[in-house]
Amino acid sequence: MIDRQHSDNRGRVKNWHTGYRSWIALCAFSCLFNYSIGQAAAAAATPSANVSQPPASLQVLHWWTSAGERKAVEVLSSKLAEENIQWRDAAIPGGAGLGASKVLKSMVLAGKAPEATQLNGIVFGEWADLGLLLELDDVATPGNWQKLLFPTVWSLVNNRGHVVAVPLGIHRINNLFYNKKIFDRLSLTPPKTWADFSRVAEKLKQAGITPLAQSSEAWQVATLFETLVLAESGPAYYRSLFVDLNPPAFGDPRMTHALKRLRSLKEWMPTPLKERPWPEMTRELANGDAAMFVMGDWAKGELLAWGLNTDQDFSCSTVPGTADYHLYSVDTLAMFAGDYSHQPAQEKLAQIVMSQPVQTAYNQVKGAISVWRSPDLSKMDSCARASWSAFSKGSAFQAPSLVHRMAADETAKDAIVAEVHRYFVDDKMSESDIQRKLASIARTVTKTGN
Repeated sequence: MIDRQHSDNRGRVKNWHTGYRSWIALCAFSCLFNYSIGQAAAAAATPSANVSQPPASLQVLHWWTSAGERKAVEVLSSKLAEENIQWRDAAIPGGAGLGASKVLKSMVLAGKAPEATQLNGIVFGEWADLGLLLELDDVATPGNWQKLLFPTVWSLVNNRGHVVAVPLGIHRINNLFYNKKIFDRLSLTPPKTWADFSRVAEKLKQAGITPLAQSSEAWQVATLFETLVLAESGPAYYRSLFVDLNPPAFGDPRMTHALKRLRSLKEWMPTPLKERPWPEMTRELANGDAAMFVMGDWAKGELLAWGLNTDQDFSCSTVPGTADYHLYSVDTLAMFAGDYSHQPAQEKLAQIVMSQPVQTAYNQVKGAISVWRSPDLSKMDSCARASWSAFSKGSAFQAPSLVHRMAADETAKDAIVAEVHRYFVDDKMSESDIQRKLASIARTVTKTGN
């Protein structure tokens, strides 16, 4: 029975991976065909001596739809408007960009790619390899991006020696947000260890307050889980799991402990546990219905947008065991080349994004930190300064978020997230069962050419 389950799992993951690669091949053919037709039409319609005028607008596809995220978009769009370029908003709701990713693929296949798109993580390297993304070297080189950016961010936006995306901000995932008014009223301090966490949670529960806000939505569960893996192991083991996809690593006792911790935390979560969007869970923290929340610091942007104040209404610590580490996700915008008629406006947007005033303003409202190595620390609150300090320690202290596309491709990410979620909701599944399944996923993905 177990052998058949393993065979089914390998087959399912192999099919996922084969389907993904098939989509890439189809995308390449379709996009290059549409591109060739467009170039031919442009050549026939416009004499080569004429230089087309830059467009008056850019369509931007993204998934920034919450209150805090909309304020961040307004920072970018208003600055673009000052350059007489309209930001044509194409916002697709859905946590973790799941809906936007599907819409983007369909638009590209239809030959209607947006001029700019939010495209986080390693995936834009695949788009760049298809020859679809505008190379931003003419902006990055004179702008001295390599010197300005953190090395991790510089490496991320480079593909085969060319800059193919513009970075917006760095999010920290391993935050433990807490309602400061509740903690002050009950004379509690943010927990530094798991023993501390249990003591604090017990006191909160006795006071009639849900200790830990949590949704049963798959990506939110997996976000909590990846922070627990980091807490158990540190960045080196974390990378072995989610970047290297090393099958034996999934059988390690540290993985067992992280899984057990994930399940044990259900004791402190709302009952019954429901699938709810992350802004709703953030609202529970703001209203005092829950006292703590593990989430990326976009939650801070949401709290600020609602008029709450850092270190007065709420504050942030880190998930126990992760204070020295930075589990990160980097917001980036990539530009589709098309027939290059939008290039002047696209390059202007890249210049705007990388300017220090916009880096400061955008990340203040988004909840993140600037991608600059040396930002204006005076404009950062305590949460942002802690994030910047941790990230500044270098790659040995950084861990790329699996859930938020920084560690592995979509196939591996989706498969791992699905299995973790299945384990979380099914108390009958043992740790050894899911560890074998995760190892099988890693083995299958790496064999088929991750």
